[in-house]
Amino acid sequence: MSTGFYHDERTLWHGGGNYTFTLPIGGLVQPLAAGGLPESPETKRRLKNLMDVTGLINDLAVSSAPAATTEQLQRVHPDYYLQEFKELSDAGGGELGRRTPFAAGGYEICALSTGLAIAAVEAVLDGTHTNAYALSRPPGHHCLPDFPNGFCLLANIAVAIEAAQATRPDLKVAVLDWDVHHGNGTEAIYYDRDDVLTISFHQEGNYPLDTGDLAHRGKGPGEGLNINLPLPAGTGHTAYLHAMERVALPAIEAFNPDLIIVACGYDASAIDPLARMLATADTFRQMTLQIKGLAERICDGNLVLVHEGGYSEAYVPFCGHATIEALSGSTITAPDPFEHTFDVRQPGPRFDAFLRGEIDHMATQLGL
Repeated sequence: MSTGFYHDERTLWHGGGNYTFTLPIGGLVQPLAAGGLPESPETKRRLKNLMDVTGLINDLAVSSAPAATTEQLQRVHPDYYLQEFKELSDAGGGELGRRTPFAAGGYEICALSTGLAIAAVEAVLDGTHTNAYALSRPPGHHCLPDFPNGFCLLANIAVAIEAAQATRPDLKVAVLDWDVHHGNGTEAIYYDRDDVLTISFHQEGNYPLDTGDLAHRGKGPGEGLNINLPLPAGTGHTAYLHAMERVALPAIEAFNPDLIIVACGYDASAIDPLARMLATADTFRQMTLQIKGLAERICDGNLVLVHEGGYSEAYVPFCGHATIEALSGSTITAPDPFEHTFDVRQPGPRFDAFLRGEIDHMATQLGL
């Protein structure tokens, strides 16, 4: 077994300009001494650094990849959008859509981020690797074909799927999005199609505010193949694993895909600045083991994780390390220094029972 790890330092040079949290500076919004948008390179760089220090990186097949080509991007994004993005990028940068600023050269960096996802999918499908992880940046699951938002400028996973289906027209793909924010871009792209199942676990009422409803199930040929699980703030470790067992795993198994892709965000962690959930590093480890086991059972282990959100510089490295340990089967660990303090903050028995009951109720409404 081999696990591919797709990474390129250039993706960490994507810049978003002078922001404070999600607001541009000005008026009463003062500049930060160090920082800007929560989507910074540090969470990803510190994950890679931790893997270097522990030696986990040596258990992986590490490589970069070519940037996505214009032809590959055009399968998802219209020409006028790509042209506007490229022209603004060449002119020094700017902002498209909602909260998606970029600096000079941003177009090329985003195409490289998408290229990492494309290469990871291709390497798994052609048998080069059993599974793979793409450390893509910027993320992509919020990006609509012609409207970027939520730090996402290109739809990394969708472009990778379309690239794979260009040579494999019968390929069926299941996308499980456990980023804490609704995967509205991926949903929109595949909402009326029957060859891609989309599942999103997300904090209810977080971002975006107008998508992610349980009742949004797809339409036409895609009816029933879009699954949203809006979870209450405070959902913790055991409820996340219950959601996997009760909703994600049976839905994916019933769909019987050839490939599973995880939109792998770590912003459901206990100290993320953009969410209010209580997942731990072990939550991500166990969810990875669950989905990996399913992939091995139903689709020859074909599994790709594509990095999405996660904004705690302190904790993303440990969540990511645990995930990649599980994905690769490595025995090299990075013990979670926050384990005790986050374990004692997990939901108590009554709230946990409520959470599990809510998940069961939603699963019943979904026909699962």
